[in-house]
Amino acid sequence: MASRKRSSAPAAAPEGINPKAPCPCGSGRRYRHCHGSGYAPPVARPFEGLPGEADWVAMRELVPSATATLRTTDGREVTLASVLPGGTPALVRANGEILLGVQMQTSSDDVSRDIGTALAAALESPAGAPVDPGPIGAAGSAGPRLQEQLDLSAPFEVVVHDDFGFWLEGTDPGAAALAGLEHASEAILPTVRLAGLDAAYWVRPGNERAHLRWVRHEPEEKLLDAMARLSAAEQLTLGEGTRYAGAFRALGLVVPVWDLPADTPAEDWNGPAREFQTRLEQALAATEPLTSDERRARAGLLSRQITLR
Repeated sequence: MASRKRSSAPAAAPEGINPKAPCPCGSGRRYRHCHGSGYAPPVARPFEGLPGEADWVAMRELVPSATATLRTTDGREVTLASVLPGGTPALVRANGEILLGVQMQTSSDDVSRDIGTALAAALESPAGAPVDPGPIGAAGSAGPRLQEQLDLSAPFEVVVHDDFGFWLEGTDPGAAALAGLEHASEAILPTVRLAGLDAAYWVRPGNERAHLRWVRHEPEEKLLDAMARLSAAEQLTLGEGTRYAGAFRALGLVVPVWDLPADTPAEDWNGPAREFQTRLEQALAATEPLTSDERRARAGLLSRQITLR
């Protein structure tokens, strides 16, 4: 998915550091494969510290069409979009409105810096002009991270769309632009963000099943222990006709997934999801060691996890 960002040629280990020893930065990698490799070490949770970290991950990895309003440290508003036409990182409309894309064609090992680089370029671009942030992730071209540019006190509220109509808002599009918009919108899977729940998204990829994809903010090990307790107690489902399907890791967070009946409206899952949230919070608060059944359940959960990035 993401290309690794090479910052320089491999560096000689400083005096006293064994290239085969763990890197002093604490990444867990050997020095020669981390800071001594010439590659910038990956950022495990690039959106950590931003309001709505889990929703940032969802917009990057799960949600086809969505927007949210950002505010920069100097008070300027920016529209964040899940994706922009052609995967462009940013654009500035003729009226000066900035649109910033989360899903890019290329990226480095620090997605926050990639998007931040595009934002910095857009803030300096004149209205109606193309935004050129330079090669994302290229040596010497990286700009500031999002955490350095955004007002971290501003709320982060995601609005899910049924199409990509926001691409052309405030413009006078021609026939070709409208045709491109229609073609892109046809690929969107029906998606709903469950109200009142952080980063819980219902999606229906077909007529037979729907899914709930829920980006969790808890540390992975703690979350797995809690879910193992629920699994051993047969409390990991969302009710009759549902099944826990597995999970994937994305940008440092875990995303559990449930299979749901396709004919039940998205809004009907708010109640079962809230009930699960209550059970999960109770399991997260438990401090006693896992039982043998819970350890077996945990191993089963791990076997159904995959990593996106």
